[in-house]
Amino acid sequence: MARARMDTGTHERRTVWSWALYDWANSAFATVVLAGFFPLLYQDFWSAGTSVETANLRLGWTNAAASLLVAAGAPLLGALADRAGAHKRLLFLFAVPGMLATALLAGVPGGDWAMASLLFVLATVGFMAANLLYDALLVSVAPAARWHAVSGLGFGLGYLGGGLLYLGCVIAALQPQWFALADSTAAALAAFVVTAIWWGLFSLPLLAWVGEPRPRPGTPGQSLWRQATGQLRSTLRMLPRYRPVAIFLLAYWLYIDAVGTVIRMAVAYGRALGFERSDLILALLLVQFVGFPAAVAFGYLGARIGARRGIYIGLAVYTVVCIWGAFIRSPWEFFAIAVLIGLVQGGVQALSRSLYAQLIPPAMSGQFFGFYNLMGKFAALIGPPLFGLFGAWFGDVRYSMLALVLLFAAGGLLLARVPGGNRQ
Repeated sequence: MARARMDTGTHERRTVWSWALYDWANSAFATVVLAGFFPLLYQDFWSAGTSVETANLRLGWTNAAASLLVAAGAPLLGALADRAGAHKRLLFLFAVPGMLATALLAGVPGGDWAMASLLFVLATVGFMAANLLYDALLVSVAPAARWHAVSGLGFGLGYLGGGLLYLGCVIAALQPQWFALADSTAAALAAFVVTAIWWGLFSLPLLAWVGEPRPRPGTPGQSLWRQATGQLRSTLRMLPRYRPVAIFLLAYWLYIDAVGTVIRMAVAYGRALGFERSDLILALLLVQFVGFPAAVAFGYLGARIGARRGIYIGLAVYTVVCIWGAFIRSPWEFFAIAVLIGLVQGGVQALSRSLYAQLIPPAMSGQFFGFYNLMGKFAALIGPPLFGLFGAWFGDVRYSMLALVLLFAAGGLLLARVPGGNRQ
């Protein structure tokens, strides 16, 4: 009996760590590509000779296009995964093309912002769709009592893994001759290939040791497609009955819009204010390495004081960051803001994921996480373009930061209306 319990515990730990390592794997894309080198190259290399406002606007719409594509299919993709018991298989069906498109970015010549945008959209769609399916696996890799801690572990490993790879790519960009590269631009382009390899390599533990959830029972004689679409229609009709889920999704849509905009546009914002590339790179590294222990700590904090209270702490810090960010003048302020973001960014993401997992039916996790990711993608559909438009409308990108405060406040107010005790 004792041996059986030991074997079960070992299997569960291996499953949890294999699942969490996918955060380590795909966060390389989020850090090196999404937040790091792509915005810099998009502005300085692929949009050379274009005004900062125009480049930022193009970047915002590029992000929005990827988000719209994923948002359009997210709930149906989740329903298909639930019905077929194919979360892991579909995850790799999207992740592998995402890896390939990421690697191909290295071959886009200077000035070709259109091709860079197209490949970025393809890579981002692969990344985001795979992430939807990865999130849905949370409910099957650990018991409910551990969801906050396991979710925090995933985000923590993501910050550490993404930060380590980004650090290596930064060293290559600062000292390209060490790696037989022509210059810093060549090193930045090579980072896309390295990221794709990292993403693929560290996805293998999930492929090997995380099992597929059981498929939902279907109707005999019906195709998988008809069952999935029927389930989606049924859930849409029932969604108003899941009042906590519906209110949470609206709240999440608002505040994660602002969080995502900070992630995607921070480097471009700092560049527009005239900060040096080296300052922006250092700030992003600070976010990653502060974010690793902070995200893990937030997971345990959520288990002690409740996920909702933990999210409120994060939203309050973000509000301070946005107000301060609108008035910064010196690089040291950018670094201080980076530390504050690192302290709460992973925590807000991790506790939002685990709180949502507590609100939904576990047997329909894929479909419900489709709605969860739908809200996140529609948020990104609005946030980055709005960020760019505010800079273009008012002639000063600083106004964009103050607009984000409204999103954090509105999301926080709605979150308070999610039924349930503070232990959530």
